[in-house]
Amino acid sequence: MAGLCNIDEAIHLLQSGQVVGLPTETVYGLGANALDTTAVAKVYEAKNRPSFDPLIVHVADLDGVRNIAELIPDAESLLLAFSPGPITVVLNKKPNVPDLVTSGHPTVAVRIPAHPMMLQVLKQSGLYIAAPSANPFGFTSPTTAQHVLAQLGERIGGVLDGGPCKVGLESTIVDFTGESPKVLRLGGMDVDQLELVLGKLPVQTSSSTPHAPGMLSAHYNPGAKIVLHDSTDKALNAAKASNHTAVLLFGPVDDARYEHQYTLSTGKSYSEAAQNLFALLRELGTKYPEIHVVRLPEEGLGRAINDRLVRAAATR
Repeated sequence: MAGLCNIDEAIHLLQSGQVVGLPTETVYGLGANALDTTAVAKVYEAKNRPSFDPLIVHVADLDGVRNIAELIPDAESLLLAFSPGPITVVLNKKPNVPDLVTSGHPTVAVRIPAHPMMLQVLKQSGLYIAAPSANPFGFTSPTTAQHVLAQLGERIGGVLDGGPCKVGLESTIVDFTGESPKVLRLGGMDVDQLELVLGKLPVQTSSSTPHAPGMLSAHYNPGAKIVLHDSTDKALNAAKASNHTAVLLFGPVDDARYEHQYTLSTGKSYSEAAQNLFALLRELGTKYPEIHVVRLPEEGLGRAINDRLVRAAATR
């Protein structure tokens, strides 16, 4: 059973070809040396992840991006504006990136994470680190080191504890390999902010043959059935008709009609809701067979949160 490790131990494990749970500002990643095919294969094996679902490579700076991908001006402008941070760009890859990382695509997803411990690992190790979310494939993403240990502790070398993730949603992914940029995954960076740099961005977030992570229609299973509703009234009425179910709200819990109510954010903060989403789904998934969830307004990070909820509902 793996345990917690410090930064030096994490670097030693990574440099020796092992996989390690690593903190980022978005979610915890399952990291391995991206240029070592054998190490990357261990990531897929530990997660039980299908080989057609590519990985994101984490680098320390723009030079790291240039060393593994063909960095074009628009992508560089986006990274200069928002990195380190929860933004991933898809670019044409260079030959040093193994096909296993990119699922055979000629493109690679790359980002510069904002978590100080992850950046320290990248800088001290000199590695480029492929790191999908550190959970079994298809399940809810981990936002604490304890989540990683609980689900993957017996399959990996160790976990670097960087505390709870501040963003709580995976990075937003923008593809620069077509005729014009487009969003492939909604995430922790609001698309409205990206459009200040790039102009209007189309969104295409589902594919049966993805060339970026997070595009499969069913994902983020918390171990319970997720039922989505457009209003609190509908969620509460449906929950009352079921047996021992939870209601997950966006806003204050102040309705006496039902006991098992929880909220993503009492003050209707999108950033707080994003930070709490996966941890709350995990918690409720261990207590209730069914969770009735009220959709958030389709604006800002609410779009990304709803995207995760729709995919979580599809898993059952």
